[in-house]
Amino acid sequence: MADLTFVEVSEVKTGSRPGTGKECIMRPLRPLLGCLDTVFGSFRASRNKLVTQAAVVPHLNYFRKTMHYQTEERGRPHSPDYRIYFKTSDGKYISPFHDISLIAETEQDNDVPAKKPKKNDSEVLFNMVVEVPRWSHAKMEIATKEPLNPIKQDVKKGKLRYVANIFPHKGYIWNYGAIPQTWEDPNHTDAETKCCGDNDPIDVCEIGTQVCSPGQVIQVKVLGILAMIDEGEMDWKVIAINIKDPDAKKLNSIEDVRKSRPGHLEATVDWFRKYKVPDGKPENQFGFNGQFKDKDFAVEIIMSTHEHWRALVQNKSNSAGIACKNISCCESPSKCSAEEAKEVVESAPAFDSAHVACPELGKWHFV
Repeated sequence: MADLTFVEVSEVKTGSRPGTGKECIMRPLRPLLGCLDTVFGSFRASRNKLVTQAAVVPHLNYFRKTMHYQTEERGRPHSPDYRIYFKTSDGKYISPFHDISLIAETEQDNDVPAKKPKKNDSEVLFNMVVEVPRWSHAKMEIATKEPLNPIKQDVKKGKLRYVANIFPHKGYIWNYGAIPQTWEDPNHTDAETKCCGDNDPIDVCEIGTQVCSPGQVIQVKVLGILAMIDEGEMDWKVIAINIKDPDAKKLNSIEDVRKSRPGHLEATVDWFRKYKVPDGKPENQFGFNGQFKDKDFAVEIIMSTHEHWRALVQNKSNSAGIACKNISCCESPSKCSAEEAKEVVESAPAFDSAHVACPELGKWHFV
């Protein structure tokens, strides 16, 4: 029987759009964007048009309540067939890419919307799907091209991918994952870096003190962003902290990280620059001379990738091979029934004992 891990996230509660009988998300996006604008300041003109267009779409306003999700393992860990699927507490399988909401709001009772965050007493929080725990090596990721987008270990040339220990870093140096309902569109060229997206959800480095688990969904506070360029593709790295971490209250900006954790940001740039070198690849490059951009800039990037994701699931953008099967996205041609989603999971191999992990994980590289 598959192992079940319970993780806390925010569920989207859906209802019917009057006169259509179609299930859709309920509260318009305009109040949400207004809230973000209040907290983080106005967006730059270069991205204003995109966000303004998002505001007039009526189907993305939602009531949320805190609940628990389960993760279900399939296949054998440390093997190419290993998968981590997601489902709700009432047994409905979902896509962590498409069905977990972007924004993580505060808990609500009786379907009463939470108050808008204010600059001085709260933060707008985002959901983060943890793919890789700190200090681990397996390159786990949301399988964007598979139905329901389970977490799997990346494979290159028939071999499972692991990141090396590059002195003095052991494995991944933060909890690493993605923000759901975002997509770095390979058809979109960033105005400032002149690079196209890498065809994945936007990545997050969670820098808290706690070690998370694969498939865990946490609420994070965004602190800044790094513009990594990976083999010519734009690969943004959001810097964030778990809101439940003991250090969350004192870390509110990228400058707070720089002051309270000397060397942490430099180590992050060093890690991303060199992590592919042991595999025979060149060092990665960065936009903005490798300097971190602030929270406001990071939120602009997140919101623009959310708009690209929405065009993706509504089939208004070239999907570039992305699997968009979901159970909750209104007006998505790829929306499916709970029974269809269940069939996807049940077609995967049953959970079994783990294979032996890569024997070279203890090796150190000096580059």
